[in-house]
This record gives sequence, C-alpha cells and structure tokens, in this order.
Amino acid sequence: MSPFEVRGGKIGDQLERTIENAKRDGIRVSKQAAGSQHAGQIGVANSNAWLEVVARLTPNREMVCVPVRYELLLNGALSREATYATLVHELAHLYCGHLGTPNENWWPDRRGLSVSTREFEAESVCYLVSGRAGIDNASEEYLAGYKQQHSSVPDISLERVMTAAGLIEKMGLERLEPRKQKGRKQGFG
Repeated sequence: MSPFEVRGGKIGDQLERTIENAKRDGIRVSKQAAGSQHAGQIGVANSNAWLEVVARLTPNREMVCVPVRYELLLNGALSREATYATLVHELAHLYCGHLGTPNENWWPDRRGLSVSTREFEAESVCYLVSGRAGIDNASEEYLAGYKQQHSSVPDISLERVMTAAGLIEKMGLERLEPRKQKGRKQGFG
C-alpha cells in the first residue's frame, strides 16, 4: 500500500536543511499530491525563474539569486522520513551526474548510463545516507533484489556514489555556501 514509507527511524531538521542547501545548485523543491506508487522525481527545469539563497548570515545578511536549473517534486503524502529518503534518492541522480552538470567542477556529466546503473547508484546513495541518519527504508531490499535477479550488479561508479552520499549528508547537517558561479545575479542585501 505504501512502498516508499520507511520502516523506522526519525530525522531532525535534515529535510529542511537539505532543501534549503539544494537551492545553491538551482534545485527548486516542491511537494505535490501524488498516488502511493510515486515518491518523487527530478528533472531539468524549463524555467527562467531564480531562487534566493543566503550567501552570508553575519555581519549582515546577504542574499544571492541562483537560476532554477532543476525541478525536484516530492509526494506530499509521505512522512517526513520517507520524504527525506526520496529527496536523497532524487538528489543522488543529480550529484551522480545522471542529469548532466552545469559545471564540470561541481559534478561530472554522466548522462547516457543505463536505467539500471542510474537506479542502482541512486538507491546506493539513499541506503548510505538514510542508514547514517537512522532511517530504515527499503533501499537494501531494492539492492539485494537486483542482485538476486541479475548475475552481477550494474557497472556503477563507487567514487560517484560515495561523493554524492557525502555531499547530501553534509547538506542535511550544515548550511553550505552558495557555489561560485560566473554571472551570479546579486541583490537582496
């Protein structure tokens, strides 16, 4: 009935902090009404919109604007913990390079991978980050089930999985500075 709900665990403010930090990469996160078989999705934005990002808190609060590059939709009916796990999974697609990159210094462009490789990488990141946050979700079942149905795991990049997991975990734990970018729109002082 609810395949994306977690089996246990509670999170603190990782969900809100991760959503706020996602803005620095031009990710607009929205919740929507969706059925029980849809948790979330991320895609390249088709928008000329901008996101306000806190660049500095002290001594004076400073804001910068970042173009919306990606739209990340979350099922608004999920619990906070399931929403966080879904957010992690979708961000993993981005930070593993599955949607390309606006800057090769941020993460690589790895478009063109097979669906099984993309999903295995994203689910691996979700497993690592959720587990370290104390959330018991179904990632391990997906990963184990894949191995049972196939003779080997897909040709994944462990470096990308670990790097993405580290970044996403950090996004939930602390406020990150906006990325350095050319032509950054200033304002909102």
